[in-house]
Amino acid sequence: MSLSTARSFLSEACYGEQELDANSALMELDKGLRSGKLGEQCEAVVLFPKLFQKYPFPILINSAFLKLADIFRLGNNFLRLCVLKVTQQSEKHLEKILNVDEFVKRVFSVIHSNDPVARAITLRMLGSLASIIPERKNAHHTIRQSLDSHDNVEVEAAIFAAASFSAQSKDFAAGICNKVSEMIQGLDTPVELKLKLIPMLQHMHHDASLASSSRELLQHLVNSYPSTPMVIVSLHTFTQLAAFSLIDIPKQLQLLLQYLKDDPRKAVKRLAINDLKLLAKKAPHLWIRENTQTLCECALTSPYNSLKLGMLAVLSTLSGTIAIKQYFSNMTGGSSVPPRLTDLVKLAQECCYHSNLAVAAHGVIVLSNIAVSCPEKDIVQLEQDTVLGVESLLMLCSQDSSPSAQATLKTALTSLVKMLKSRPHLSQSAVEFLLGQLHLSCDSSRVLMCHALAAIATHLPVLGDGMLGDLVDLYRVASHSSTGKQQELLVSLATVIFVASQSSLSSDVKTVIKQQLENGANGWTVYRIARQASRMGCHEFSSELYQSLRTRVASEHFYFWLNSLKEFSQAEQCLSHVEDGDYSGAMSAIAEALRSYQKGIASLTAASTPLSPLTFQCEFIKLRIDTLQALSQLICTCNSLKTSPPPAIATTIALTSGNDLQRCGRISLQMKVCMDEFRSLAARYADLHQASFDADYATLRNVELQQQSCLLVSHVIEALILDPQAASFQEYGTLGSVQTESEYERRMMSVFNHVLEEHTGCLCDAVIALLKVPLSFQRYFFQKLQSTSIKLALSPSPRTPSEPIPVQSSQQLTLKVEGVVQHGTTPGLFRKIQSVCLNVTSVLQSKTGPDYKIPLDTKTNEIEQRVEPHNDYFSTQFLLNFSILGTHTVTVEASVVDESGTEWKTGPRTTVSVKSLEDPYSQQLRHQLQQSASQPAPQRGAYSRF
Repeated sequence: MSLSTARSFLSEACYGEQELDANSALMELDKGLRSGKLGEQCEAVVLFPKLFQKYPFPILINSAFLKLADIFRLGNNFLRLCVLKVTQQSEKHLEKILNVDEFVKRVFSVIHSNDPVARAITLRMLGSLASIIPERKNAHHTIRQSLDSHDNVEVEAAIFAAASFSAQSKDFAAGICNKVSEMIQGLDTPVELKLKLIPMLQHMHHDASLASSSRELLQHLVNSYPSTPMVIVSLHTFTQLAAFSLIDIPKQLQLLLQYLKDDPRKAVKRLAINDLKLLAKKAPHLWIRENTQTLCECALTSPYNSLKLGMLAVLSTLSGTIAIKQYFSNMTGGSSVPPRLTDLVKLAQECCYHSNLAVAAHGVIVLSNIAVSCPEKDIVQLEQDTVLGVESLLMLCSQDSSPSAQATLKTALTSLVKMLKSRPHLSQSAVEFLLGQLHLSCDSSRVLMCHALAAIATHLPVLGDGMLGDLVDLYRVASHSSTGKQQELLVSLATVIFVASQSSLSSDVKTVIKQQLENGANGWTVYRIARQASRMGCHEFSSELYQSLRTRVASEHFYFWLNSLKEFSQAEQCLSHVEDGDYSGAMSAIAEALRSYQKGIASLTAASTPLSPLTFQCEFIKLRIDTLQALSQLICTCNSLKTSPPPAIATTIALTSGNDLQRCGRISLQMKVCMDEFRSLAARYADLHQASFDADYATLRNVELQQQSCLLVSHVIEALILDPQAASFQEYGTLGSVQTESEYERRMMSVFNHVLEEHTGCLCDAVIALLKVPLSFQRYFFQKLQSTSIKLALSPSPRTPSEPIPVQSSQQLTLKVEGVVQHGTTPGLFRKIQSVCLNVTSVLQSKTGPDYKIPLDTKTNEIEQRVEPHNDYFSTQFLLNFSILGTHTVTVEASVVDESGTEWKTGPRTTVSVKSLEDPYSQQLRHQLQQSASQPAPQRGAYSRF
């Protein structure tokens, strides 16, 4: 019963549980550990990783690992094996163990067992703990001794532990290197054991001398033991060592290419190719032209497709890096060989038409990368060769729905889109070819081609009109089956149509799409198409689709979500009918849009749940509402110049006040209010941008554009109306009014008003121009592909949330802040956390001591620290001073810094109360002073003199 309770607790996916619940789960698992049945004990052990994932803080992890260490010490070998697996699964939580000495002591006691299997499991356990005990001498000594054991299981475990400690400890690696060398070179060591010992040498990279001696040993092994298994293991260890030490990579490249060229064994060649690919990813800048040339010659002469495929994979990796520029720039002897006559281009051209689709795909990748990065001379012929190669591969794969053909088709289309971005003059013919192939291809191929067409049309919108007719015809004849590929094709075709139509769908196109959706589309497909229409600015069409979907969902929250999307689309549709110069029409459109937006924000709030609060969506819509209100106010302000022109005494008021803008009347103050409002909106958009750490790049760019539009309007207001430099012509008017008659002054004022009216007209036109651009609801508004959150734990923590933490005023409080970074299914998809910025502030809320003037710096604490998370965990401490008696509120706020150094306000924000108390000694002194002050002074009488 206890384990079922623990399982039900640990199966929940949410993270918002209290510490009491986590302790309850630990107690339930502890009952299972203390059970007399082996099955219940094992079940309790294997549930611990879920507990660590559920509550990943040190105080619980430390207790749990100590309990596991007891089971390891007292249980049988099967239980020890379960504990070992749990430890290896929870490797990133090991550094949170607080009592490392006690934990290792309990585990290490099993090493003295007479059972070699128990000792072997203990050695593997120690190897798994190498990251937290890298310099434990007793563990080092035990591993060295176990390497001499006569039991094979124990020796293999010792090799595993030795490799783990060598990777972590420089001292252990230096000490074990000679022993490993003796065992490898010893005649009494079996070959199987040598094959397991050799990979340990890849960790001998801590200093140059150690790496050099290991490399000499490996070179000796490669020359002395020519058998296939020994050569394969030695070469791979050679490569791993070179990749870590970096300085030996050029030598390793030559060695691998030599084996690839001269060794006749396919297994050795295959190993050399895999290692070359590893070095191509690790250090492409170290590949000189001779290395690439040798690889090309081997690929040209190889009769085996599998080996040719591997070598082309290496070349395709290199072709996207700086190595390709080095290949074409460093021509031997200074001879100017045309690029298309080089062996690399010959190989790529030959492989583009290969019968093996994977070989042909890599040939296309190499050829397109060369066409993108090749020098300008002789580029026309290369472009034509690349386009022909891609088109032939597309024709071959487009009618084949097998996975290999679809993977090749995707590769070819990706290369084509990449090349067209750098060579846009080839886009027209490529689009015509793709449109022709669409009618002949299978559904899965059509989906990939639609993605390519959307990418091309997004980069070159001018091509959209030409492809629209063919796309609509294809949509009209699309089949009505409900298969997954057919549904995906409907979405992809609709997306390309939206991109090609540039947010202005004709009624015929809408009719065709609606008919197909009514015939064979499910609700999810309709929603995806509506979502794409919202992203592309086709709001009238998306509004109709959302309207049809509202009653087809089972959840109330989904209904409110779809209803809010429908209202937002209707609001943006109102703004699409604004025309140039129609200021009153713009005001009416904004008012109508605001009504729909207010209905939508109410539905959006109703659609939010505790697990899905829709924070970004609500804030984005609120900003859109405030932006429309500010634009409407700006038009009203501009129109007020006609309804309320400057008074006749405006010049006198301006001279009296010294503010030259007063001659414009009340519009100057109204314009200043508008300018401040737009700057405030820009700041709020910047805050939204800074809080959207998990957003995709297109969404962030959209928020930036909204911010820049607000900054633009504020800048235009300042430049045209409020800026003294732009309004400097009015200064001459001031001088003229003093020196000339009133008629001149009146005529000059009429000119000023005319100029001012032109400026206000410019502002109104700017507002209408902004309104005519349809708003794009980007992916993050609908879908979160990356999820990152931070969970903080403070110590000391109060017993109850409302109870303050007591601290004496003469002492300082050490506040320990621990945090865990929690990720979704795709961590680091758009950006990764480099460090976490913790800001701690304290504010005095209520004072209990004597009422005297307190310096400001003693009332508050404000400290900021940056910590780098390790294995998604970070910890730091703050020293806070509470010298003023009373209750203080301490706020800890976390923000993250990504790899580019940008700070993101992700939160969370945690608050605790601290009560500063008077220490006993100060309290005793104060009481003594009060008592001495309250006692009356002795009166002096006549007898006091004697």
